[in-house]
Amino acid sequence: MSEDILPGTPPAADPNLLSDTDLKSALRAGLTDFKAEPAYGLFFALVYVLGGLGLWFGLGAAGQPVWFIPIAAGFPLFAPFAAVGLYEVSRRREAGESISWGPVLGALRGRGDGQLALMAVLVLLVFGFWIILARGVFAIFMAQTGIGFESLGLLWSAGGVTMLLIGSIIGAIVALFLFSITVISLPMLLDREVDFVTAMITSVETVRRSPKVMLSWAALIAGLLIAAMIPAFLGLFIVLPVLGHATWHLYRRAIPA
Repeated sequence: MSEDILPGTPPAADPNLLSDTDLKSALRAGLTDFKAEPAYGLFFALVYVLGGLGLWFGLGAAGQPVWFIPIAAGFPLFAPFAAVGLYEVSRRREAGESISWGPVLGALRGRGDGQLALMAVLVLLVFGFWIILARGVFAIFMAQTGIGFESLGLLWSAGGVTMLLIGSIIGAIVALFLFSITVISLPMLLDREVDFVTAMITSVETVRRSPKVMLSWAALIAGLLIAAMIPAFLGLFIVLPVLGHATWHLYRRAIPA
């Protein structure tokens, strides 16, 4: 990581080792940020909740509610992008800068160099790959049953349970890959003038150096987001903002200012 990935881009710092104390401190700081500036967290959570409800009713109207399962499973993959504005809120509070809607919403563009957009494209491509895999798993286990996508009852059949098990394993692998390349890279792209490849390498290196802490963080994010989506996505109004702010503080502990 001592050489630039793109000419003219400053190299990223090597990540610190993280401990369970860092994880707990990041969560406490995330909750403090949300309490201090709740409007921003509630706004970004509302966008996420409306998107989830739109998918649920849209797939139901299309007669394919079963597809909500793999899409909802992949929904947490987009949570880091929903939290980019929250990273900016935490960054400004940390720096003692004024906080307003203009710069917070402007953070969704990153630093204006297109690197954040490239990360978004990469995540969309991986998400599309996950949907293709999900269709393949369905075809392998359910195609011969003659059951279509119109009934959730197929999930309780023997083939359906096996399909969910295999699909969950594959989905976990895809989610872990995306977590590894985005957990540090997204706040870094907001914080530093680095290209998205350098940011991804730093993110993976952070996970590699502190696997216990980072895998615990990944499991906590996945568990809380899934639990928050069960009551009509309403739990996301608390979970998403706190996790978003906490991710910034965990990033800052891994990559100091």
